[in-house]
Amino acid sequence: MVIDDGYADAVLDRLLGPESNDGSLVGRIVHTVARDIIEGRLLPEAQVNSVDLAARFEASRSPVREALMILANEGLVYIVPRRRPRVASLDFERAREIYRLRATLNALVATDIAHHATDADLDVLRSDLAVMVQAVEANNPTAYFWVNASFHERAARINGDVTLKRTIDSLGLSVLRLRRHSLAMPNRMERSLQDHLRLMRAFEESDADLAAAVARSIITQAFRALSPDAPIFTPRGEHHGDPPEPPP
Repeated sequence: MVIDDGYADAVLDRLLGPESNDGSLVGRIVHTVARDIIEGRLLPEAQVNSVDLAARFEASRSPVREALMILANEGLVYIVPRRRPRVASLDFERAREIYRLRATLNALVATDIAHHATDADLDVLRSDLAVMVQAVEANNPTAYFWVNASFHERAARINGDVTLKRTIDSLGLSVLRLRRHSLAMPNRMERSLQDHLRLMRAFEESDADLAAAVARSIITQAFRALSPDAPIFTPRGEHHGDPPEPPP
């Protein structure tokens, strides 16, 4: 099954903002390298060769450097003077903190949707959920991941709480790497789908307490699937390539 790249592009556009979603060469480089990292084609500590990128996109070095700076600000690469950029590793303890915060934020989103979402709002979420079902049937975790990310992006926008949405977005693209890795674990995609079907039923029944509990459980289960020994994490005792702190 092939799912339209529009899901991935839309998610990245919303998270990266206007500097990379205007169709420019810089934006195309950012999207391509971000997806290579998030989807696991570029592994932690792999070199990101600016010369190769320039040749690949038939570009000068200037837009490549600009794209790499955006990726560094998002915590996907780290740049050391006079060395080639490398894909950043992630810190497991910081991942734990992020997931604890995400559980609370997603529960707030779910509560508000159960209370206030219109039928039209729920139809938007049902549309993504239907594609998630197709992705599971096709055993396509990458497709499932991007549609799942779209589902939660749409939910946060439907919620209408601008501050809450900005807080979720401030966690950055590194969260997408964690989510993609978690969903690639055995049986995780299927379990995630069942949880999202339960979440959708809670929305439809306007059961705010159940929606919040399921939303929190989705994040908790996702973190439990992560191992501190996974290759995306910095080995214990090392701290290079950590993503920047989210803005205040």
